[in-house]
Amino acid sequence: MPAIKILHTADLHLDSPLRSLALKDEALRDQVQTASRIALARMVQFAIDEGVAALLIAGDLYDGQERSAKTAAYLAGEMARLEAAGISVFYIKGNHDAENPVTGEIALPSNVHIFDGRGGKVQLGEEDIWIHGVSFRDKHAPASLLPKFEPPVRGAINIAMLHSSLTGAAGHDPYAPCTVAELTAMGFDYWALGHVHKRQVHSSAPWVVMPGNPQGRDIGEAGAKSATLLTIEDGKIAVEEVPTSAVEFRLSALDVTSLPDEDALRRALTAHLAAEAEATVSDAAILRLSLVGSHPRAWQIRRDRDIWEETAQAIAAQTGRLWIEKISFEIGAPQAQSAGRDAVSELRTIMDGLSADAAFRAAARAEVEQMIGLLPSERRREIAPDEAALEALVTDLAREAALAMIAKMKGVSA
Repeated sequence: MPAIKILHTADLHLDSPLRSLALKDEALRDQVQTASRIALARMVQFAIDEGVAALLIAGDLYDGQERSAKTAAYLAGEMARLEAAGISVFYIKGNHDAENPVTGEIALPSNVHIFDGRGGKVQLGEEDIWIHGVSFRDKHAPASLLPKFEPPVRGAINIAMLHSSLTGAAGHDPYAPCTVAELTAMGFDYWALGHVHKRQVHSSAPWVVMPGNPQGRDIGEAGAKSATLLTIEDGKIAVEEVPTSAVEFRLSALDVTSLPDEDALRRALTAHLAAEAEATVSDAAILRLSLVGSHPRAWQIRRDRDIWEETAQAIAAQTGRLWIEKISFEIGAPQAQSAGRDAVSELRTIMDGLSADAAFRAAARAEVEQMIGLLPSERRREIAPDEAALEALVTDLAREAALAMIAKMKGVSA
């Protein structure tokens, strides 16, 4: 029997906006505003080219309360492409789908099977392969959904689809909680999971796979994204990644310690960004760049940070694949150079003391809260989602302000 291929994805969050300071660049914004659609189109085209038998979408096809007729029409068109190629689609609703009013309104082609909240199983054509799935009824699922799964079909390949946070994951609320041990004990050959946006293979006997989302949305979802391809042959399942993302977010650091002057830094920056462009798996990458280590002209570089930011942006643009979201100047003078006590070092000591002073922090916090209060509610939640994040922001801003003052004084005098 020929091998049978199945493509597994989840958490597409169609038309969810990418969140990045780099999107103020008009060219980049135009390129990536449909990144989630590009990821879906790539999976569809891959499925057609590779003769895939089925596409599994393990929840969160949509993004919260977003309602768009264009999204609905686009999705229906992509599913129709799969239908024309004889490819089945199996879809379970996740927490975002359950709260999305579009979910129940789109007329999808007949090749798309949507599991409901009661659960069920469907045979894949005439193959001895059964797809099991349970959808979310509501946007919250505080209890396990495992009791809703029917037993595996004896003597067949059984694939189960579940949208779950498992035992919990950073940045994700608990949804349909369960353990990997519970999943592996149920007798299915492959668990097609969704919900957590980072790919992880939890088990290979049987397979328990969280594919991650096919398109990252911010620096918290860094790296190239993918779908997971199952190849079923002689009753066994092999698994591999398939690249999908149009844009990837990455953290990048350049150590400036061994560089003697600004010219060397400029050359190193050019080489570093060229290497980052070469390492980019997706069409483009948005970088959060850090300059780290020590440099004999560290204070001048900090003083002229706006010039260096523009320089880095220009070099990145020349690669045709990179944009800089933010540059952090985490550099200082060599130890021997910074020894001794002068007006600048005295100022630094004073500023360090001020940062820990309760009255200073209260005043600084009040200023930060006032500034944040002018922003839209969504941006406020992103910048300071809780008390700890707000305190960390106040600390970072105070530190940056002190370093900027010191850089100006030191940069002029050195």
